[in-house]
Amino acid sequence: MIDLKFPDGQIRRFEDGVTGREVAASIAKSLEKKALLVKLDGELLDLARPLERGGALEFITRDSPEALEVIRHDTAHVLAEAVQELFPGTQVTIGPNIEDGFFYDFARDEPFSLDDLALIEARMRQIVDRDEPITREVWNRGEAIVHFEGIGEAYKAEIIRDIPGDQAITVYRQGAWKDLCRGPHLPSTRHVGKAFKLTKLAGAYWRGDHRNAQLQRIYGTAWASDADLADHLKRIEEAEKRDHRKIGAAMDLFHLQEEGRGMIFWHPRGWTLYRTLQNYVRRRVEAAGYQEVKTPQVLDRVLWERSGHWEKFHDSMFVCETGDGDVLALKPMNCPGHVQIFNHGQKSYRDLPIRMAEFDGLHRNESSGSLHGILRVRGMAQDDGHIFCTDGQIEGESKLFIELLQSIYADLEVELHSVKLALRPEKRFGTDAQWTIAEDTLERAANAAGVEVERLPNEGAFYGPKLEFHLRDAIGRTWQCGTLQLDYVLPERLDANYIGEDGQKHRPVMLHRAILGSLERFTGVLIEHYAGAFPLWLAPLQMVVATITSDGDDYAAQVAARLRKAGLRVEADLRNEKVGYKVREHSLAKVPVIAVVGRREAEEGKVALRRLGSDRQQVLTLDEALSMLTTEATPPDLR
Repeated sequence: MIDLKFPDGQIRRFEDGVTGREVAASIAKSLEKKALLVKLDGELLDLARPLERGGALEFITRDSPEALEVIRHDTAHVLAEAVQELFPGTQVTIGPNIEDGFFYDFARDEPFSLDDLALIEARMRQIVDRDEPITREVWNRGEAIVHFEGIGEAYKAEIIRDIPGDQAITVYRQGAWKDLCRGPHLPSTRHVGKAFKLTKLAGAYWRGDHRNAQLQRIYGTAWASDADLADHLKRIEEAEKRDHRKIGAAMDLFHLQEEGRGMIFWHPRGWTLYRTLQNYVRRRVEAAGYQEVKTPQVLDRVLWERSGHWEKFHDSMFVCETGDGDVLALKPMNCPGHVQIFNHGQKSYRDLPIRMAEFDGLHRNESSGSLHGILRVRGMAQDDGHIFCTDGQIEGESKLFIELLQSIYADLEVELHSVKLALRPEKRFGTDAQWTIAEDTLERAANAAGVEVERLPNEGAFYGPKLEFHLRDAIGRTWQCGTLQLDYVLPERLDANYIGEDGQKHRPVMLHRAILGSLERFTGVLIEHYAGAFPLWLAPLQMVVATITSDGDDYAAQVAARLRKAGLRVEADLRNEKVGYKVREHSLAKVPVIAVVGRREAEEGKVALRRLGSDRQQVLTLDEALSMLTTEATPPDLR
């Protein structure tokens, strides 16, 4: 017999091997109909799977958050079944969930076309209508390999060979179709529903290695309801309109080209935007007690080996060898360099905390396939910082950092959506005791700042746990940008120490932190968040003075000069074009304010202001306009 504890606290006894469906039926027939899965002590299981032990049990229905992940995975299986029915001889490989959906990789000689997606979707709907039962089977390893090789599924056979010997080989049947899978799954294909859509095709290498065979990847999205799918597709449509690459081209901010793959060519307006953002953050961190430093771009391999980065990140580093045989690497991060500055000269406990900041360039050899506009690049800068402190200062420094991050996000009009605590990975430096202290301290600091954290097992850095700060943009997407990492390991490896109150040497604790993260990526996020319509203080070009006729040229030049003198970023448009054409052109370029001037405005000393997105004009004297616009264009920290 087994004892099952339910969410209401009730404990009931059942026969060994009872299934989740049978338990649901014993409670209520309505529950048996609604339940899709069970969760036993936090583990999701198929409804038909015999329960091997007692514990805390709850039922997962369609509106449960956990159900959505399984719906998406089952949709991927329905996709694979549909593809093999329509295109016999196609091999299926892997089909995991991703954010907002799933993909499946297929091995097929003939390429899929976009027209095939509609055909596949139609067959998927038929499979859903068939209501095919989904059942779990445990197979013998050797027999499973022979079976999948026998039906031409060489990739599946290879996966089975690589599964650790202590793990069961499980196969799920979906009607007559079957696939190797750990599960869990829904009771039948009917429960997948039809709130799905195939979205795009792409190439992929088997196991992500370019030396392996190239596969074809089909992406899709799936949701619990048609309304959720419609909302998602609307967000995708809006996201396409906000694509930072399109807006960047329209605003003449930057460009990318093959000869500098993963590097950004910033144009004058784009570099103005970048520097405005950087200078704002620079002022904020300086006011928070950070001292800005600069460390070398290139450092000897020996330092990277001592820090541990050579072992962990060597493949992502740009490496060169001198004529003298020295092996050097472009820095992918600043932390080892900051420890060298800390180590230069003796430090006392009275000196701590020491807060260092740096905005220098970093380089990481990201794979070509992962590069994406300015959101994922090889050359970047971070609003990087490191805090050297005592154990007793960790919680206070962490709380101050979180409050600074919240304030900066508020100024930039982005919402702090969630904070996640990435816990110790399997491969790590440091002792378990250090990791426990570090994890608990970061969580307490977040709570002290009024933030609840979500724990992420195995997601920490090799040297310590980290808080990940996720922001939400104007259309509801989330982005992980800020981070706070607690590190006992690097000070130990690089022999950092200070003299304590007892006169003895002690190791400092090192807090790695960034608010925006990569400035390049954050700039791309802001472009999409604002759709290019930046608040006046951040806009790269804040204002254009446009003439109606050539009679206003002299006055327009005077207005532009006066506005520039007041610190505004202004251009004068004196072209022999109709004013309507000028207004449309500058509106497409997302200029926040257009001052229209003609002979009447010149005679009266006035300007007619048009705001981006509005057809209304506001006629003011030049002095009134100057006062209003200079106030509005002042960065939040200087107001």
